[in-house]
Amino acid sequence: MTTAPRLPRATQRETVGDYDLLSLLGQGGMGRVHLASHRVSGERVALKVLRTQFVGDEEGRQRLAREVSSLQRVRSRWVAGVVAADPWGEVPWLATRYVPGQTLHDKIVNEGPLSRDDVEQLASDLAEGIADCHAVGVLHRDIKPANIIMEGRTPILIDFGLARVSDDPRITVTGLLIGTPGYLPPEIAVGDPTTPASDVHSWAAVVAYAATGRPPFGEGNSMKLMDRARRGEHDLEGVPQPLRGLLGQALSPDPADRPTLDEVREWLRTPRRPFVHKPVEQLSLSDRTEREKATTPAAPFPPVGRSARPDHRPPSGRDSNLEKLRRGTIWLGLLAFAVGVITAFPSVGFLTVLGAAWLIRSGTLAAGDLRRWRWYRGRKWHDAPRLLIGAPWRLIRSLPKTFVVGTWGFGFVVAAVLIGFALQLSLTATLGFAGLAFVAALWTGSGRDRLRDPVTTAVRRVSERWVPWILGFAVVIILALFPIQTVAEDGPQFSGGDEPWWVELLGW
Repeated sequence: MTTAPRLPRATQRETVGDYDLLSLLGQGGMGRVHLASHRVSGERVALKVLRTQFVGDEEGRQRLAREVSSLQRVRSRWVAGVVAADPWGEVPWLATRYVPGQTLHDKIVNEGPLSRDDVEQLASDLAEGIADCHAVGVLHRDIKPANIIMEGRTPILIDFGLARVSDDPRITVTGLLIGTPGYLPPEIAVGDPTTPASDVHSWAAVVAYAATGRPPFGEGNSMKLMDRARRGEHDLEGVPQPLRGLLGQALSPDPADRPTLDEVREWLRTPRRPFVHKPVEQLSLSDRTEREKATTPAAPFPPVGRSARPDHRPPSGRDSNLEKLRRGTIWLGLLAFAVGVITAFPSVGFLTVLGAAWLIRSGTLAAGDLRRWRWYRGRKWHDAPRLLIGAPWRLIRSLPKTFVVGTWGFGFVVAAVLIGFALQLSLTATLGFAGLAFVAALWTGSGRDRLRDPVTTAVRRVSERWVPWILGFAVVIILALFPIQTVAEDGPQFSGGDEPWWVELLGW
């Protein structure tokens, strides 16, 4: 909590802890911030002291203690770190690194909006600072221009007094709304849990203010500002493109529709290209996991000053290795079945594997539709009939991509057959090689995430526990042994009983 000294010299108390108070830097609802110097080293700090009416309030001390706990976790060049603190002393206080400079709010008021280059640097540096906080489990929850000090062109985050203070993100002092309307995400305003996406919303509002010189949701009373945020009625006129597209998406009232902080940081490395935001159902498994993490409420800190024991121990390395081994056996069984059925019954096998991919892609579309319906209007009794009625349309929707990836896979098959011929492999070995190439083409081809994500999820869930894994492993082994046994006893079986022309042409 630092800024240039601008208020009268402190007179109420000359010393706090080991520090001499020099000047009053600022004050808020619960405390005052002084410029102070250490009596021995002379080091200057920004020292926050609780107001007199909160000194005897356990809740006020807890809040200051949580701010200390939050700051002690964070190590970042974009955060004013804690130097010393005593939230339980006679006079509760917190000393942080002193950064001389204006707040971003004062800088914009005095000098006007930032240039495009400065806005992009502010956006990037602030996102990195927030990411450093999130990396250690700290959500700031009150990112606003008044809580950012400009050290030259570098933004420094201050005031972690609201950082993940409790399960209820709004009220910690009777009658006070915790957070700043206009920069407060709508989910916090209505009492929903705070998530990393909440800080992304506030980040976007701050960057928009720096670029335009006005709050993105305008001015007025708190209720009007919160209602505009809830409706997504922001004004980004004056924000340069394509940054405007990123900020508009980050200010979405739906946390699940905002980009993750990692997506923001990745885009800001080359900020002059258009920002493209994918819906959840179009994301890969890894990106979807990150998006879900960004909208998952963080567990509250344990009570400060008390020891908190974990409810359970993390899984041991041995258990983790066993689960990986179980997953590996399922994967090998599925691969053996796919390659085996293509080798044993080439004509039918290719169509069977491609047909399975087509059905899985259609099922992924259905799952995405179901998630979207339930997000907007909750679980309904007619979800299942609606999915069933729409199944033919989803099969049609997934058919073009399946045809494209099938053609792509056929090219791999032709290449594999020619390689087998060149290496003088047997017909059975060549068909096995071609089957492996076809599976690889489906797994890596266009729209692969609609195939990979559900299969990967199913394998992971089956492998988590022994009983489902045993049943699943037995099924895939039975499926794989049938084509393998057919090949071993009778060789490849072509439809119609006659070998195709290319087998005779290549001399097998």
